[in-house]
Amino acid sequence: MPHTARSGDLPVLFDARERLPRPDLSGVLRVRFLTTTDFPPFNFADQTGRLAGFHIDLARALCAELGIEAKCQVQALPYGELETALAAGQGEAVLAGIAVSEELRARFAFSRPYMLLPARFARNKAGELGGENADALFGRRVGVVSGTAHEAMMKAFFPDIHAVPFADRAKMLEELKEKKIDAVFADSLQLSFWTAGDAADNCCALFGQAYVSERFLGEGLTIMLRRDDPVLAAAFDSALAALSRNGRLQEIYLRYFPYGLF
Repeated sequence: MPHTARSGDLPVLFDARERLPRPDLSGVLRVRFLTTTDFPPFNFADQTGRLAGFHIDLARALCAELGIEAKCQVQALPYGELETALAAGQGEAVLAGIAVSEELRARFAFSRPYMLLPARFARNKAGELGGENADALFGRRVGVVSGTAHEAMMKAFFPDIHAVPFADRAKMLEELKEKKIDAVFADSLQLSFWTAGDAADNCCALFGQAYVSERFLGEGLTIMLRRDDPVLAAAFDSALAALSRNGRLQEIYLRYFPYGLF
């Protein structure tokens, strides 16, 4: 079964007793984080044109934790240029939500995950369901976007649910709003903002638990670095563990995901 998490919490990815070694960064001249401007609320340009978002605040928190604020910079590039720029030495780290793959692992190093992006069910609040978890959806019509990891995940873990495939997400959500299906199964990030936004018109709500699965949804969000920079990779892991312990990571998470992914 997929791993589940309590609603509203950011899952703890670092053991509170774990003290990761922190290398000496006195020889580091600068740390340039590469990101994009088109992945809100993770990274975007605010009304004044300045970079903002979860990743920007996380970069600042990492630099503060490591005591290297004066050496840190954040630069935005088109998403398709991030890998090339990192490989060419135009930055030291990519903080932009790139999914880890075997191909990328052969070329780059990665920090440990700082966030998981779970799957969630959302239901129409006017519907009658006899429970508060996935069991209540057995035999029910639940929408899912066809050809996605969420479709494969739902069929694998919830075979008793009647999966209704949709070619696109907008049509699926419209039919949920109109009560033509009982629920949907999709990315928690998108569902959390949709259910709380104007487009949903208070029709629907997240339902049951959050589900994470490395097999279907990947390892989570990490920082990508060059393979020849093990010192910085170890420093980021140490800083992420510290931010997890002291609550700073949770604080940044709640600032940008007030409706909760979990």
